[in-house]
Order: sequence, then C-alpha cells, then structure tokens
Amino acid sequence: MINPTAVIPGVIFYSFLSGMRKEKCAFLEDNTLVLQVSGRFTLQTATEKVVMSRGQMMLIRKHQLAELTKIPVEDNEYQTIIISLKEDLLRQIALEEQIEVDRKWQGPSNVLIPGNDFLRAFFQSLLPYVQHPQEKVTTAVGILKVKEAIYLLLDTMPELKDLLFDFSEPHKIDLQKFMLTNFHYNVPVDKFARLTGRSLAGFKRDFQKTFGMAPRQWLLEKRLSEARFLMEKKNKKPSEFYLDLGFESLSHFSHSFKKKYGMAPTEMVI
Repeated sequence: MINPTAVIPGVIFYSFLSGMRKEKCAFLEDNTLVLQVSGRFTLQTATEKVVMSRGQMMLIRKHQLAELTKIPVEDNEYQTIIISLKEDLLRQIALEEQIEVDRKWQGPSNVLIPGNDFLRAFFQSLLPYVQHPQEKVTTAVGILKVKEAIYLLLDTMPELKDLLFDFSEPHKIDLQKFMLTNFHYNVPVDKFARLTGRSLAGFKRDFQKTFGMAPRQWLLEKRLSEARFLMEKKNKKPSEFYLDLGFESLSHFSHSFKKKYGMAPTEMVI
C-alpha cells in the first residue's frame, strides 16, 4: 500500500509501504501528530531536519513546506499512525478549557515528543481501528480520540500550548528570501502566497515588484537555471534531481529545458 488508509476520514490515518518513498512537495496545512510504528521517517524543511524511528512520536507544526522520506528498516514494512489536529477542534478545546495564548511558540517547528506509558497506551488503543478498517468508526468516537491525544500532549509537554493554540495567520515575511529558499517545492502559487502571509493578489503584486516577472514564470526560470548549474558544474544527470527541483516528470523537465536552452538536457551532461 502507498497511500494512507483513512481510519477516520480527514482526521486519523494509517499508512504502510514496502519500499522507500520520497515526497518532495508536502504542504503541511494542519498541526499533525505522527507515531512511527516501524521504519524510519525523515522530515526536511528549508531550516530543519528531523528523523524519527520506531516507537517515536513527533508533533509537526502547521503551515510548512517539507520533503518527506519514508524508509522500511531491516526488512520490516514502514508503518505510521497519523492524526491531523484540525484547527476547528483546537478552537473548541481552547473555548472549553479557557485557554489563551499570549506569546509565540519559540521552540522548533517539528517536536519529538518524549515517550511515556500514557501516550504509548493511547496509540495502542488506535490499533483495533487500524486493523479492522471494515468496521466504520463514528465521527464522535474519532473526535474523542483526537481530543485525548491533545490532552495527553499538553500533559506531557505543557509548553506545547503555545504551538497548538496559535490561531494567527502566517505573518508577512520577506518574499525574496522565502522564495529563493523554497522555489524547488512543487506546490500551487496560492500555497506560496499563504505561507508568505499574503493574499494571492497581494503575493502576485509583491512578486512582480521583487522579481520583475510573474510567479510561475520565475519558478520555471529558477528551476531550469538550477538544473543547468547541477549538470554543468556538478555533473549531475537529470534523473538525479528533476523531482528535487519541483518538476512533475523527467519528460516535463526535458521539454521545458529544451524550450529554454535550445538543446536536450542529455546534450549537456558530461
């Protein structure tokens, strides 16, 4: 299996696969709790790399672009349990518990959670739902399980309140710096806009002022320029990097490259 199975659609997922899988363009929209059942999981952002192995748990902060690598270890299948912590549920808990956040989270965007018996028992309690997907889980039961996860997180690390209950939108950040760091992620322009704290119209306007061209045109030009550098200076083959530069397929890259430079990529590889 490649894609996660929805134990509770949109909330709790279970995934496993038998071979390595690399996802370049993950847009992490919600806070997400992940338990690594087996195998190794690597999350790489522009500023941070976190590796998680069997039995470990991680809280992933919302509004991130990341590269995800999933690797089976020692002939075992790769398995994870993934819980999406939706903002509407977090808002509900904040109201019920009268939780107020008056400061920004100062810790890392991706937090390894110290293991304890309560969290481990919680994830064990999810396994029957995972192992019997034919048994439909009601939404009410699903919400109770997610609430339990949130309360256990807060009990384990009370400081996570500042991360979980931060409902502010991404603030307006340096557009040039962000795009030069994250141009290789193959995500829609509206996602780039949101992550830089702008409306789509505002993003396009600021982008034109900063780079002198439209976002899609600049992204293609930047990726092709980087590809040419990798081939000429690093002796890389297109098959080694086209996905890492945000191209959907090798043929897509080759067509775009030839259109811009007047020659096929293979003509440049030494």
